[in-house]
Amino acid sequence: MELKYGDISFPLELPRARLLGVIRPAAETPAESPGAIIGAALDRCAGAIRTFRPGERVVIVTSDITRYTGSEIYLPLLVERLMAAGIREGDIEILVALGIHRKQTEHEHARIAGPLFGRLRIVDHDCDDPGELAFIGRTSGGVDVEVNRRVVEADRVILTGTIAFHYFAGFGGGRKSILPGVAARKSCMASHFAVLNPGEGSGRNPLAVTGNLAGNPVHAAMDEACAMVEPTFILNTVLSPEKRIIAAFAGHWREAHEEGCRYYAGRFAYPLREKADLVVVSCGGFPKDINVIQAHKSMEYGSQALKEGGVMVLLAQCRDGYGNASFFDWFRFRDLGEFEARLRSHYEINGQTAYSLLQKAQRFRVILVSELPEEEVRTMGLIPAKTLDGAMATAAELLPADCTACVIPEGGTVLPVMM
Repeated sequence: MELKYGDISFPLELPRARLLGVIRPAAETPAESPGAIIGAALDRCAGAIRTFRPGERVVIVTSDITRYTGSEIYLPLLVERLMAAGIREGDIEILVALGIHRKQTEHEHARIAGPLFGRLRIVDHDCDDPGELAFIGRTSGGVDVEVNRRVVEADRVILTGTIAFHYFAGFGGGRKSILPGVAARKSCMASHFAVLNPGEGSGRNPLAVTGNLAGNPVHAAMDEACAMVEPTFILNTVLSPEKRIIAAFAGHWREAHEEGCRYYAGRFAYPLREKADLVVVSCGGFPKDINVIQAHKSMEYGSQALKEGGVMVLLAQCRDGYGNASFFDWFRFRDLGEFEARLRSHYEINGQTAYSLLQKAQRFRVILVSELPEEEVRTMGLIPAKTLDGAMATAAELLPADCTACVIPEGGTVLPVMM
């Protein structure tokens, strides 16, 4: 088969006798066009849209380029509905929910907005600009919530994005457009810190895991923050591994999101009866492998199919490097105990991701096929490779000849779950 890597692909050959399975989601492509799917979802919000009044200022929050959502399809259809309700183009603004990510280029804005680019104002959230931020409350867990003033001062706020698994918030989409999407850096940090149990050395909260919302403290902080904003409605897509819109959920920001999460879990969790000695994982190509932080999702999900001490081959081009300037610096800590202690005293979201990556690097032997410098890959505890053939040759040296294998062509979308 062919496995995606950036904008290209590598061929993979494995003996069938050794292959336990190819792990793919069970989602089927519907007969309806993406536009029809979005239209049907927006029909569910017709009542809410009828309450909009001419002259009201509307802010539409959408994701940045690291999370493809189908925005170039759904944003024009959404704006068309708003204008039919009497909202002027000049009163609609698109706010890109960067969280703590880098600002977008003009080309990236054009890809996000599609045919709306040049018609509507599109701005990037800045988590570090105090002039752009407003305090709106404190969660029950003690997170001070500051968000972009545009969502506070708008008459109407609409959240858009895509629903997928998230390795410690349970699922993306919905409330995540507010926190961390358009929140202050310190609010983002405080909400994500809930992934750790209270108390030095107590490790990660067992409920802050992929695919779980119930009792998840990270999700709870995000949910409370979103309730403070009280968006008018959300529009969230579900994408196939080929990045086609296969479903959309619109309506009340909490109810529609939870409905979408149930749909996603039913189609993108893969029942597994046996773990493998070798797991070969592709993130699914660009932009899912744009940087290490994004590629870590595929590493996390793929590790669920791997035996303890097994070998993972991960294809992640990482054309943008690590995704944040501070991420790589965390690997000066090689002992997990020291790493966790530093993370608790100087918490950073990127540090949390680095900590999770190092945990897997020490549990398994991970061969990373990427464009990153080999010495830096080794510093992260990973084994560098430049091609899939090279990585498979290295894996063969580490494993017995009769080893079993699983292949995950779209590692960022499917979660292996032991039955």
